[in-house]
Amino acid sequence: MAKPSTSLAPDPMVERLRAALDRRAFTEQKMFGGTCFMIDGNMLIGTSKRGLLVRVGKAAHAAAVARPRASPMEMGGRSMEGYVHVAPEGTATEADLRGWLGLALAFVETLPPKPAKVAKKRA
Repeated sequence: MAKPSTSLAPDPMVERLRAALDRRAFTEQKMFGGTCFMIDGNMLIGTSKRGLLVRVGKAAHAAAVARPRASPMEMGGRSMEGYVHVAPEGTATEADLRGWLGLALAFVETLPPKPAKVAKKRA
């Protein structure tokens, strides 16, 4: 008898974000139960089962949550100012996705690069 598969289906949003970021240098990291896209060590945007996590910065936060299908990002019952949750319907079209990605890029590109973390050796 074959063992049941434990692998998850690929997240289509990850592929959409990779394509939208085009030739831009980025890394991916598993975070918050999804995949986060990082530029120069700074979180840009992330996927989750409930939608998209978009880093917009504190100055753009109020305007971002006023957009359709957007709400303040909450973790552990606390609102995370500068981060916005976008419901899947808010990224249905490529124009919608690029709009959110552009907002995140506008903020993250103002941040200094974070130095790479050096892995600690175990004794």
